[in-house]
Amino acid sequence: MAGEFKTNYKRISVRTVDGTSIVGKINIEDLNRVSDIFKGTEPDFIVLTDATHHGGDNKTLFINRDHIVWVEPEE
Repeated sequence: MAGEFKTNYKRISVRTVDGTSIVGKINIEDLNRVSDIFKGTEPDFIVLTDATHHGGDNKTLFINRDHIVWVEPEE
């Protein structure tokens, strides 16, 4: 169906330039790997759902890609 929104969530750990570690889920939609999200130049932000950050759980976070040092998919 045209315009259908696909979901394919993968759990990842993210480290930002200020040393913050975040664990959450990212929707890679119809892509094969988490790394495919970071190959392109858009969008400027990634969205993490069910994220754990600063002791809080189940947050939704929008993270600027320019502030990410590394991402590790959890198998």
